[in-house]
Amino acid sequence: MSKQPNNPLHGVTLESMLTKLVERHGWEALGARIRIRCFTDDPSIKSSLSYLRKTPWARQKVEAWYLYDLGRGYEGA
Repeated sequence: MSKQPNNPLHGVTLESMLTKLVERHGWEALGARIRIRCFTDDPSIKSSLSYLRKTPWARQKVEAWYLYDLGRGYEGA
């Protein structure tokens, strides 16, 4: 497996990203920012992961928001 020193998402799972965003901002903010039902109607990590793994545009939005938070110092690690 090749190393990716310039990729801040390398080694970060989608579940980890989503969990940190929910802890930091809450489901309501996720649903307002990324308009998908798995964030607004009875949200859960499991249902959201299922949807995000099948929907590249939604996953990209979650990843972009996570990277934005990293840049602001909200790693949550």
